[in-house]
Amino acid sequence: MNSAAGPQNSITDVTGVLVGHQHSIDPNATLGSGAATGCTVLRVPGGATASVDVRGGGPGTRETDLLDPGNTVRQVNAVLLTGGSAYGLAAADGVMRWLEEHGEGIPMDPADPSRVVPIVPGAVIFDLPVGDWHIRPGADFGFLAADSAQTEFARGSVGAGVGARAGSIKGGVGTASVRFTDGPAAGITVGALIVANPVGSVFDPRTGLPWGAGTDGPEHFGLRPVTADRLTAANALPVKGTVLNTTIGAVATDAALDPSACRRLATTAHDGIARAIRPAHSPLDGDTLFALATGTAVPGPGFPLPPAFPADLLILDQLCTAAAVCVERAIVDAILSATSVAGIPSYTDLFGNA
Repeated sequence: MNSAAGPQNSITDVTGVLVGHQHSIDPNATLGSGAATGCTVLRVPGGATASVDVRGGGPGTRETDLLDPGNTVRQVNAVLLTGGSAYGLAAADGVMRWLEEHGEGIPMDPADPSRVVPIVPGAVIFDLPVGDWHIRPGADFGFLAADSAQTEFARGSVGAGVGARAGSIKGGVGTASVRFTDGPAAGITVGALIVANPVGSVFDPRTGLPWGAGTDGPEHFGLRPVTADRLTAANALPVKGTVLNTTIGAVATDAALDPSACRRLATTAHDGIARAIRPAHSPLDGDTLFALATGTAVPGPGFPLPPAFPADLLILDQLCTAAAVCVERAIVDAILSATSVAGIPSYTDLFGNA
């Protein structure tokens, strides 16, 4: 099985997926004052089949019941990832408003194409202590993030990653992609977008290297060994000190999958969180991953299987493996791309080895 990163090493390498951010950052923000929050929207013009898997003990979500494969609605129009804890879910109203104005949603009246109901699931991170507790994303944030969605977007301390903290250091937004060049999934792309805000650690206290570099090796991310003095300083940082956290995100593919296969994709994508964050899926996190399938890839030749198995089983197997790898890489990307906000040190501030 051969694969390579997509052209942008981004979730938008999956045809049909666009990403936009909206945030507010006060350059003088502290833990408790100034603006330091935002949201990120994945928009899928025309809709995408979707599902979700929630693993953390403290999730903040919207429309996740709808994504159960046994339920009626099979497509979403956008996914909201936001700061602001449960307050931040209000940003989804703005995403819906943008979609309605552009005729995106479930058509409910054959005589009036403007009558649509957009489907916008969402998940939140707890970032309220970063900056002013009372400044959080609202409907206007969601509208502007949806409006700005495109194939190229910033990473790090942007959008929903502005107030993110990854253990003792700065978290953020990261992304990665994989495109298969042979095997049953040849020609298909998988991508991930992650907002890393866990209570757990994202780097090995013995080496200073990100846990998520374990699969690919530090050279893949351009990392060098950490000096002893920098490692000592990093290990001396205080723990996060909050009972609410959460890593959220989405994986996407251009394969044509049904809701059950999307659910399996979301489930195995959580393996990437477990590789890159320790501990993962804790009672103090609300870890939530969505899975989207745009169906824009041209299917390759089929592989014969016993009739008891789904026809796309071998393809799905490859996609699930790639989803976990993309999530793992996206978490490392989030950490390496992040910059300090509100005095929270970034990985590169501490180690200077990226």
